[in-house]
Amino acid sequence: MKVLHVEAGKHLYGGALQVVFLMRGLAARGVPVALACPAGSAIAAAVRELGLPVHEMPMHGDADIGLVGRLGRLIRQERPDLLHLHSRRGCDTWGAVAGRLQRVPVVLSRRVDNPESRAWAALKYRLPDHVVTISQGIRQVLLAEGLPAARITCVPSAVDTQQYRPDRAALADFRAEYGLAPDEPVIGMAAQFIERKGHATLLDAMPAVLARHPRTRVLLFGQGPLVEPVRARIESDERLRGRVQLAGFRRDLDRLLPCLDLLAHPAHMEGLGVALLQAAACGVPIVGGRAGGIPEIVRPGLNGELVEPGDAPGLAAALTGLLDDPARRARYGTAGRAWVERHFSIDAMVEGNLAVYRRLLEARR
Repeated sequence: MKVLHVEAGKHLYGGALQVVFLMRGLAARGVPVALACPAGSAIAAAVRELGLPVHEMPMHGDADIGLVGRLGRLIRQERPDLLHLHSRRGCDTWGAVAGRLQRVPVVLSRRVDNPESRAWAALKYRLPDHVVTISQGIRQVLLAEGLPAARITCVPSAVDTQQYRPDRAALADFRAEYGLAPDEPVIGMAAQFIERKGHATLLDAMPAVLARHPRTRVLLFGQGPLVEPVRARIESDERLRGRVQLAGFRRDLDRLLPCLDLLAHPAHMEGLGVALLQAAACGVPIVGGRAGGIPEIVRPGLNGELVEPGDAPGLAAALTGLLDDPARRARYGTAGRAWVERHFSIDAMVEGNLAVYRRLLEARR
């Protein structure tokens, strides 16, 4: 069995990182793999570091019909037994067309929970042979759009619990880097600066949190199109200025996350949330939005709390309640790590995808 993976993202965000985990795990099991990705992308470098073949090519999004030809040529060159498409941006549709034309079974990973029209879903999901969702929440979206249950398998994303662990060795450096006093509790948020992640909800909630815990600091990790609007809002509000800080896109979250007291993730839509898995593995309690796959990670009363999307007063109450109660935070942190070790291991994710491959190839035979 040989698998050609296609990932159209340029950055090593959550989805691309899962591809790296999967390819590494498959290669360790003796499964030949190769990657197609955009030229100059971060995943290209990461996969090359594993000693695995990488093919960089232009990938220009949904309108890039030429991707069909480029992938077709690569399929004829690599001769894979199966094509696994991991992202949108044209990869999902044009990649599936290329696989169909080359008569190679196609698996599509679905990582987002945004609904699509039934008509478009019926057309789009006719192309791949099978769809793998990273959460039960996404699976339910596809079922509601009419996709047969037999063509969907849920294989949750994974977190590397050896890399992400409750190690606060960097605490002093972390506090010095961001100018944090020893008595200032820290709430973090690690997400792309896009509307559905809920940055606005967190900013709406913070005045109430600061009224009760005025020494609280908030660090917003990430990058994206809403960075400047968020920055402008913080600077224009004296209640937030000096308390909420843009912390930039960091590649060392494994070092920084354990230093947080809380992680906030009030997303309106979320496929699963790799940053939440990473934070939980680091023993950090989480307050998340009740959306998409987040409730599969954040279990109220066990490792965090859930609030309704857009509910700033509810978010403020949940954050304040945890800041009031260090013992509960510690209990949630310990339980959170145990939860991800049990349900979101890399081995389980690799074996889940491998089982899908085997079923498809057996059906073809």
